[in-house]
Amino acid sequence: MAQKIKFTDLVIWEDEDYWVINKPPFISTLEDRALSINILSLAREENPAAQVCHRLDKETSGALIIAKNPEAYRHMSMQFEARKVEKVYHAVADGIHDFNNELKQDKILKLSNGTVKIDRAGKEATTTLNTLEAYKFHTLVECKPLTGRMHQIRIHLAHTGASITGDATYGGKPFYLSSVKKKFNLKKEVEEQPLIKRLALHAYLLSFDTLKGKREAVNADYPKDFKVLVHQLEKNK
Repeated sequence: MAQKIKFTDLVIWEDEDYWVINKPPFISTLEDRALSINILSLAREENPAAQVCHRLDKETSGALIIAKNPEAYRHMSMQFEARKVEKVYHAVADGIHDFNNELKQDKILKLSNGTVKIDRAGKEATTTLNTLEAYKFHTLVECKPLTGRMHQIRIHLAHTGASITGDATYGGKPFYLSSVKKKFNLKKEVEEQPLIKRLALHAYLLSFDTLKGKREAVNADYPKDFKVLVHQLEKNK
């Protein structure tokens, strides 16, 4: 899949200093030992000075900012540090949850195995949660992380009892269409596959200041797998 990706097809907004792309799932932001292709290498084919301003997990899709020059990179890094970049994610969570500007402030500790846990010895982390839509057994949640800790949204949702669908690392269950569709028929001896083959998390919006001082808000559409999941949840309420 990664071999077919053309960087310019991913761009959803740009000016002379930045690109915002809609990152597909299953491709790393930075170098990955398992895959030769990553977002940074694709961007550098277009512009050798390109630098990624933040990261999205390999399985997470959505809006990602890339600087075209060192000054732009510094400018964006300062905004991230000062928490002036607004990030909005959408997640499908297991279970029904009624979040209304719920503030999660559990500290996050990074573990040596590449995962994280909630621990008082960890770093400060803040996420605001809002329910967008409740379905039969799932909830579409808007997540606004103020900080940018590793796996922050994933662990904060899991700690609230709302693990992200498909996120086995933090207690999420795979989503099978048969769990919501009444007359679901599968051919004999065919094993049902999960409708989405990753965790259901998408970076939906980024709001930031350009080098010229203009505030921009860029939306990234759902990729096909996330769109299909939400459509089926909607259809089979």
